[in-house]
Amino acid sequence: MVNSYRKVSINNLELRVPSTPLHERIQLRLIPDKESGLTEIRFWHEDDLLGIQKVKNSDLNLV
Repeated sequence: MVNSYRKVSINNLELRVPSTPLHERIQLRLIPDKESGLTEIRFWHEDDLLGIQKVKNSDLNLV
């Protein structure tokens, strides 16, 4: 869920999602890349792509 500052939190990592409706649930699609060590995160709301961010795999703390 998007907070009042238009941010979402994944494992204590806050990501800014501009142009997102406040207090709405959004869908996150994660595309990890082991070679580069980055994960691409795509933010979706009702079939609309809101934005894309890349973060380090180590910052996400995913298994």
